[in-house]
Amino acid sequence: MKSNVQISRGIESLFGTRDENIRLIEDGLKVRTRLLNDSLEIEGEDAAVERASSILNDYAALVKEGHVFHNGDLNSFLRVVTADSETTLRGLVDSGKQRSFGKKIVTPKTMNQRRYVDAIERNDLVFGIGPAGTGKTYLAVAMAVSALLSKRVTRIILTRPAVEAGERLGFLPGTLQEKVDPYLRPLYDALYDMLDPEKVKMLLERNTIEVAPLAFMRGRTLSDAFIIMDEAQNSTPEQMKMALTRQGFNSKMVVTGDTTQIDLPGGLRSGLIEVVDILRGVEGISFVQFDDKDVVRHSLVQKIVRAYERYNEAIGANRQLSLKLTDPAAGSVATELPPREAPAA
Repeated sequence: MKSNVQISRGIESLFGTRDENIRLIEDGLKVRTRLLNDSLEIEGEDAAVERASSILNDYAALVKEGHVFHNGDLNSFLRVVTADSETTLRGLVDSGKQRSFGKKIVTPKTMNQRRYVDAIERNDLVFGIGPAGTGKTYLAVAMAVSALLSKRVTRIILTRPAVEAGERLGFLPGTLQEKVDPYLRPLYDALYDMLDPEKVKMLLERNTIEVAPLAFMRGRTLSDAFIIMDEAQNSTPEQMKMALTRQGFNSKMVVTGDTTQIDLPGGLRSGLIEVVDILRGVEGISFVQFDDKDVVRHSLVQKIVRAYERYNEAIGANRQLSLKLTDPAAGSVATELPPREAPAA
């Protein structure tokens, strides 16, 4: 299949230094391109040509609208859109713009944050998975507040597993809400950063914004709502299934978590780890994986995350080596003693 895309201007930035951008499209999508007088000819498999044409049409339209791609930006965008068929070039560019979320102006700072915001806009169920400080919860709350203020939803539901075992709440003073509030504080912090305190208080009193532990979600149907399930790595598979099936009509759900910080009692499998295997590839569901490069807290946080990753990799390698040395099936005889000779008659 062949297709032609009109490229009237911006051809230099499209090709990039030593044609690195156009080669990225060709290698990533397995197509061939040829520059004609005022267009770019694309040849290859039907699906690949259609995908390349969509990307290049977005580029041509954005340049025509006056968008300027700075050094390295287009290359970074193309790496994402050639690898992720659900992400569009226009979506990435738009998601990087400053947005007003209540009293706060928020700009996604990394490529994965842009993908995350774009995924939340396009999909009704999004998983944001990665280390602390990558903006998973903060950006989800920002998108929820934006949806509420623009009347796309009528309420926000914020939930997370409160503690390992519900009965421990009884040892804390105060009402039930006062007992669970400390575990939900990060969600409150993000809310107060987006909206005036009086506005937050009013919305909480009216239940327009509801902050509750995950156990409170059972048996409910949440329609016309923006639902955020935070700290999802501390949910069991049963809790995860229960939470995901709460979603009603005209609702969005964002599930966030860090699989390196699981606080479940020993022997319990994390629902977040399991759900990735179960739902990966299901249409309408998006997974965005963050890494240490997306950490936007103090620079030390990024270094700490990297140090832990190196440590865990080393521990994993040592454990595999240990198993190999002690596993007879691996052909190792390091732990075997040589046969003893028979005693002389």
